Amino acid sequence: MANLKEIRIRITSVESTKQITSAMKLVAASKLKRAQDAITTMRPYAEKLGEILQDISSGNANEDNVYGEQRDADKVLLVPISSNRGLCGAFNANVIKKCAYLINNDYKSQHAKGDVHFFTVGKKVSEHFTKHGFTVIESHDDIWDNLAWENVIPVAEVLLNTFKEGDYDRIDLVYNEFVNAATQRLNAEQFLPVAEIDAEGESNKDYIMEPSSDVIIGELIPKTLKTQFYKALLDSVASEHGARMTAMHQATDNADALVKDLKLTYNKARQTAITNEIIEIVSGADAM
Repeated sequence: MANLKEIRIRITSVESTKQITSAMKLVAASKLKRAQDAITTMRPYAEKLGEILQDISSGNANEDNVYGEQRDADKVLLVPISSNRGLCGAFNANVIKKCAYLINNDYKSQHAKGDVHFFTVGKKVSEHFTKHGFTVIESHDDIWDNLAWENVIPVAEVLLNTFKEGDYDRIDLVYNEFVNAATQRLNAEQFLPVAEIDAEGESNKDYIMEPSSDVIIGELIPKTLKTQFYKALLDSVASEHGARMTAMHQATDNADALVKDLKLTYNKARQTAITNEIIEIVSGADAM
């Protein structure tokens, strides 16, 4: 009978867990709707600005554009973007694995010389890279407390200044790009310097700049880069809620299946116990 008691306790425990995961799924779904609306509204604007930025940076104005200066990537800054909380499947782990791949392959020689540093956004990546002895120049985990354009600007300006002042020759963003509620695409993209258009994809667009190219380069390009960074954060937060909703949905389904198995085991054990008691009673009666 002790075995039956243990099974009953486990059934109760799993059902409680199922209620929690189901509630977390609903919360993630409600947050996802807002985050999805934000990124779908922002993405066309950011992508168009990105196209213009590449066109301008690949033109004659590139000589005056400090953010388009192509240098040897001797010092690299990686900007991994994660969440502050877990229970979202492989969302955070994938960002960490991608960074590990970059430093062991693309930036292997720079890493060997200690010239790959991190600028982390999110507690999960901040804790990981600090714990494993990597150089983390800044952590901005509190940005998720109130993700708004005015709060993102100072963080983006730090990245722009580190490149402008020559502290780093290349800055890459590593984050999850939102596709839909069930799919997130891991993305590692060059943030600075502004990527040049290759010969095959060379733009034929001719821009008339008003009031002047100097003003455009001085104001539009930094604003566009800040917009690209803000878009990456919006992508990441929408991906997080999508990943958490999917993970909690799977956890709820697994809890359902486990409860069914436990109830079947409980009924079998209970039936066996009753059968044994009947056998004992019949055997005792026969003995008398």
